[in-house]
Amino acid sequence: MERYAGEGRVLDLVAQYQSHRGDVAGYTGFVRRLVRDHGHRTATLQVGEEPNVPGNPTLDGYYPNVRPALVEGVLAADDEARRQGFDHLRVGFDTTPLFGPAEDFVASLTDHGGTEFTAALGYVGLDFFQPVPPEKLHGAAIGLLRSAHSRRHRSRRPAAHHRERPARAARPSGRPRSWRRPSPRSPAAGRSSAASAYTHFALRDADSSAPGLFHNFGLLTDDYRPKPAFAAYQALIERFG
Repeated sequence: MERYAGEGRVLDLVAQYQSHRGDVAGYTGFVRRLVRDHGHRTATLQVGEEPNVPGNPTLDGYYPNVRPALVEGVLAADDEARRQGFDHLRVGFDTTPLFGPAEDFVASLTDHGGTEFTAALGYVGLDFFQPVPPEKLHGAAIGLLRSAHSRRHRSRRPAAHHRERPARAARPSGRPRSWRRPSPRSPAAGRSSAASAYTHFALRDADSSAPGLFHNFGLLTDDYRPKPAFAAYQALIERFG
């Protein structure tokens, strides 16, 4: 994976859990190996992938013991980074927007891990995959970030309130298959993201000819033709990066 690093690029690694046996100890060992092997070129290590989403075997929330695995994984990654002297490495986790039965997800993590867990966190990522008209994108992004921020604060016990954690708008998306229509407000997501970082998923479509949201996230088509969003994203980097 380090072939993608160098020349000013660093890694943003995701360590998925997905243990059918609920093997928390095995997972923490895997996370520690990732830090030892790649931490020198890694900027962020995301522990787990959408662990609050049950019922989908491609996501970590499907697997047993996911919440203790997430807490112990964050603690192990942070501890290993400090042991190796990788002070630049930030450790975090991500969720989708926390509505309905998922509202208590972060509270359950802080209850399990306490202040040691919150101290180890370098960021919390928010994934939102939602078709949003360009004129509503600013308000939608701000609303989701504020909602996630308020739930994170309500979930903390008083003893864990000593330090703020930055949010990351991780892997947002726009309307599927509408990329041929450039939008004058397409940079709105970059301006409206009241977060410490904004990550777009992904550079290239999985299958530009396929219907549905999850095949068409790219800034480029699957044969590497730039979409209008590619130039818009370049302009955002030039302005804010």
